[in-house]
Amino acid sequence: MQNKINIPTILDAVRKVGDVFLKDYKQNAIPKAMDEFLKQLEDIDTLCLTSLKEDLSPEFPNIPWHIGDEFDTDSQRNPVEQEEFWLCDAMDGAIQYLQHIAGWTINLALVRDGKPFFSVIYDPLANEMFWAKEGEGAFMNEKLLEINPKTDMAVMLAVFEYGHQDKSDNNLNEKIGATVTKLLSNFGVIRNYGPHGLQLAYIGAGRIDLFVQEDLDTYNWIAGLLIAKEAGAEILTTDGTTWKWGSESLLVAQKSISEKYLQIKSTN
Repeated sequence: MQNKINIPTILDAVRKVGDVFLKDYKQNAIPKAMDEFLKQLEDIDTLCLTSLKEDLSPEFPNIPWHIGDEFDTDSQRNPVEQEEFWLCDAMDGAIQYLQHIAGWTINLALVRDGKPFFSVIYDPLANEMFWAKEGEGAFMNEKLLEINPKTDMAVMLAVFEYGHQDKSDNNLNEKIGATVTKLLSNFGVIRNYGPHGLQLAYIGAGRIDLFVQEDLDTYNWIAGLLIAKEAGAEILTTDGTTWKWGSESLLVAQKSISEKYLQIKSTN
């Protein structure tokens, strides 16, 4: 493994492919049938991965690549059995991109020993590059990030999310509904925005105060988790335990807000 990584090279590669997508944004016909929809998603994956590999493989020739397929629940329970690998979410929020809606990013994480070591989330529409390296802080472009020190829940923005895990034979829909009810009853503003990683980066930037999700969504979380953590957020499950790869839920906020939410969650 390379002890040092060339951060500007990584950021430039992610920016390059993000700007290609930005150039083509709203130029596609919004898909009207499933085969058309799947073909456009496949094209996004292919373009993104090809571009990133071409730009990063010369600098990191021995690091393998993996696409984070959020539709594959089982594969998200454990990291790939390799010391390090690139985990590429070709486009977080691809549905929005295809529908001509804002809220899509290019996400890339370098995973080492089963946890994110470096991650980047690029929002081409806002020209904002969020990135973090383990133990060295989180940044938006060149600005050091720090979570918002709010204490008044009436002015807090909380977001809830859900993924593609099968919810037909468990109580996940009920848990998600109960979560939304708790949030609506206790936080000033509640939203469901779309791109999971970007919302976690927004925790680090102080724009969102709490993120909660009641089902498994590891691939959508990984890049944003490191950014939020390095900015000072707690990374927990909704039961209050420390989050680890394969955890079935996620709670991210500053420590005092996490504690308040867990107290709220425990009441009837």
